Amino acid sequence: MIDLHSHTTASDGQHAPRALVALAHAAGIRTLAVTDHDTVAGLEEAALAARELGMALVPGIELSAFVHGREVHVLGHFLRPGDLAIAHFAQKLKDERRTRMEAMVQKLRDMGYPVRMEEVVALAGPAHLARPHLARVLVEKRLCTDVKDAFDRLLGDGKPAFVPRFKLTGQDAVALIRGAGGTATVAHAAVSRLDRHDIAALKEAGLAGLEVIHSDHDPGARERLLGLSRELDLVPTAGSDFHGEKINPGRRLGNVTMDGAALERLRARAG
Repeated sequence: MIDLHSHTTASDGQHAPRALVALAHAAGIRTLAVTDHDTVAGLEEAALAARELGMALVPGIELSAFVHGREVHVLGHFLRPGDLAIAHFAQKLKDERRTRMEAMVQKLRDMGYPVRMEEVVALAGPAHLARPHLARVLVEKRLCTDVKDAFDRLLGDGKPAFVPRFKLTGQDAVALIRGAGGTATVAHAAVSRLDRHDIAALKEAGLAGLEVIHSDHDPGARERLLGLSRELDLVPTAGSDFHGEKINPGRRLGNVTMDGAALERLRARAG
């Protein structure tokens, strides 16, 4: 089984890199991409664990970008983890995420929610701070019923505690990934509501793939995206987008896979 989309505690996942790899192996996955949000900090540990288990680890990242004002996630695969441009960008985003988190915490406090920045940092550990960390604090303090409730009422785009983030264009995200020797793929395109024109424009910028099989894509969306990938000559990929059973119970390791030939087509387009 092949899964090209997963997250660890280096960003907003529940499991440390080594634990994630072990869970993937137990689920039957033999090729796994670790694609943490805006960071490659978990790749070294994940690669070591994968070698010990005889798995293939695809070094990856997931960049948050914007196309016509809509947030779009771009997956990078087969990139060089030590690339300086990626490292500099990751540090910039880490600093920006902390500033943004402080602003969201303050908004919640102004609304009467007794949360503290120290609680979010303690829960996140060394990871890049992200809204799911704040959501989990709200759940642990019984201020929200679950992470979805926290986003629906408080933290989602346009909600009372939302703070806009740094905006990287879709084309710049593709360029950053390609500059690090990787391939760029649009993640969960049906969820992002990208149309053919948007995806074609990213293809012109160097996009290599389209995540057709995703935990949140129904059969109709998968069929539509598969047709689009053929029309635009994009490699169709598959990813569970696993964050952990406590964070998103609906996304499980081992519930998606893709053809090995498609993986090799994607690898051939790297760099």
